[in-house]
Amino acid sequence: MKGSLMKYNELTEDEKYVIEQKGTEKPFSGRYNDFYEEGIYKCKKCSKPLFKSKDKFSSGCGWPSFDDEIKGAVKKVPDRDGRRMEIICSNCDAHLGHVFEGEGFTSKNTRHCVNSISLVFDSKEKCCENHSVAYFAAGCFWGVEYYFKKLEGVYSVVSGYMGGDTQNPTYETVCSGMSGHLEAVKVEYDCCEITYEELVKYFFEIHDFTQTNGQGPDIGSQYLSAIYYIDDKQKQTAMKILDLLSDKGYLVATTLHNASEFYSAEDYHQNYYERTGKVPYCHTRKKIF
Repeated sequence: MKGSLMKYNELTEDEKYVIEQKGTEKPFSGRYNDFYEEGIYKCKKCSKPLFKSKDKFSSGCGWPSFDDEIKGAVKKVPDRDGRRMEIICSNCDAHLGHVFEGEGFTSKNTRHCVNSISLVFDSKEKCCENHSVAYFAAGCFWGVEYYFKKLEGVYSVVSGYMGGDTQNPTYETVCSGMSGHLEAVKVEYDCCEITYEELVKYFFEIHDFTQTNGQGPDIGSQYLSAIYYIDDKQKQTAMKILDLLSDKGYLVATTLHNASEFYSAEDYHQNYYERTGKVPYCHTRKKIF
């Protein structure tokens, strides 16, 4: 899976100076220094979501300041001056700025000092006017639904069936193993609150993605691990995480597929644990990333 080419946005000479040559824009000159609209800040080079507007604050330093980043979006590396900590995009290594701690500006005691020129802003209306959708299969959909509903930014999770050729499958048909479908979930989420990459990482943390014959005690082809991507961007993100897991030494059994028609499961399968007061028997969360 490695070796796939990532497409980057075209940069101006000024943008290249900051983003690729680790330069710095003049203080108080950037468009986002005194800017507080609601939305999300993304990497200028690769469009990866980096910061949320709710974490932006005024520090008076002359550059946009954030006291938190979107989880996993930013990497911290020692600056070449030997004194500061540089922050770069975790996806494309674009130079963003520097991070400082212990200044007391906010309760998080952290200031990501970022060049405006390294960022592009999407308003909440633009980035969330059409909700985003993701599809995952990780064993019994009761447990998968239960865990995805815990995430901030996820506002709908539906249990269902995906990946097979049988139209309008029933639970009995899927359990027979003859339909080709897997038990899957449809996750609708707000991309201004949570990224697809965060969802993929969470997916791998809530089930045993190394199991090849089912999930936990549930054995059968309908319980296999799979990601169904809706576009090339989702595919590339999933492949990147699969490569990361392989680098960590995991033998990943999860397969990738282009999303096909999703069929909602019967009503009695929806919100199962919420309705019964029970807890998942074959899913638990184990931190990996």
